[in-house]
Amino acid sequence: MSEGSPLLPLVRKYLEADLVTAARMLETMSEDEVVEVLRLLPAPLAGAVVRQLQVGFAAALLKDAEAELFTEIAQGVDSQHAAAIYMHLPPEARERFLGHLPERLKREIQEQLAYPADSVGRLMNRNFLAFRKTLRVQEAIERIRALAAKRYPASYAYVVDEGERLCGVMNMRDLLLASPAEALERIMRTELFTLHCFTDREQAASELSKRRYFAAPVVDSENRILGIIKVEQLIQGVQEEVTEDLQRMVGAGGDERTFSPIQYSLKKRLPWLHVNLATAFLAAAVVALFEGLIAKITVLAVFLPVVAGQGGNAGAQSLAIVMRGLVMREIPKARVKELILKEGWLGALSGAITGAVTALVAYLWHGNPWLGLVIGLAMIVNLLAAGLSGAAIPIVMKALGLDPAQCSSIIQTTVTDVVGFFAFLGFALLFQSRLL
Repeated sequence: MSEGSPLLPLVRKYLEADLVTAARMLETMSEDEVVEVLRLLPAPLAGAVVRQLQVGFAAALLKDAEAELFTEIAQGVDSQHAAAIYMHLPPEARERFLGHLPERLKREIQEQLAYPADSVGRLMNRNFLAFRKTLRVQEAIERIRALAAKRYPASYAYVVDEGERLCGVMNMRDLLLASPAEALERIMRTELFTLHCFTDREQAASELSKRRYFAAPVVDSENRILGIIKVEQLIQGVQEEVTEDLQRMVGAGGDERTFSPIQYSLKKRLPWLHVNLATAFLAAAVVALFEGLIAKITVLAVFLPVVAGQGGNAGAQSLAIVMRGLVMREIPKARVKELILKEGWLGALSGAITGAVTALVAYLWHGNPWLGLVIGLAMIVNLLAAGLSGAAIPIVMKALGLDPAQCSSIIQTTVTDVVGFFAFLGFALLFQSRLL
């Protein structure tokens, strides 16, 4: 599509009508095609589109963009979005990105990046409404009217003292009903809920959800207001972290996206595929120990995938529940042992029921009740191990200071494969005279 294309006005109207949907459509295109589209758009519209794109995709577009487009987009984003894009850029593109930003925006990005990655300080919005406590009601109303024309942030109005320390929050009804000459400190509400800038975002999301607030002020250790955090920002942040955790659980990169370049995806996935290959050989080595037994009783090979598959599924269920509990902070330290034992008992009971069904199927299929007993016992042992390992692996990784999402699934699958094969073939060896 060229600059003189008759389709260009139509594309602009489509983008302006629904930026979010248009951004999702652009993300299905190649990076070169999207850069070409953005290059033909007016700078404000191009910046608005980039703000709706996933951060990783936006960074991929910018790293090789032409200088003119780079400048237009870089200057059209706010500090929060710019900081997120900066973190996703390769090192060589970061200095170039900062070089196109106004000094104020550079300073705000540096301040934003000083907060821990999972804190509300990293996510907060610095665009908020605050008035000095000595301001008169009439003056506050006049300022709000003036700001309304500029689309001031749709949030609460806060009241601060001379040191920018948070004193209260304004209720618009109280403001409109108060005497015009009244000082704000006389009518403000002092029952405040605040979030410290270092508060973890999952904890903040939980606190806001309990109180049903749509936003909360973010303060430092001296109660100075630094910004506000909205529920939608926290939800988006938690969703991104959960999806990254899901990807890391199976050995994919947390920042890999649907249309990431093939080379990037390979770099993220191959190391963990090799780890998985090593663990697969470990499970194969267990089977090799019983190679002679399998040669004599070939029917055992038929049921090996059944035992391993059930163990893997049961372990994945425990792993998912415990990972959710860690993310939502539902697992106090005092109850860790109780949780692991509970998942172990649940696994054993599931194994007993599933094992009974499998034993019956094995008996009806091959007419040997001892084969049913062997696979039934193996199922109990493997699902018990699946429950215990599915609960223990992420908790142990977290206690060691490691990311509990990083490849937990691969480790857990290894445990259930090794235990399942060893239990099934071990019981078969024990009862081999009955199976021949």
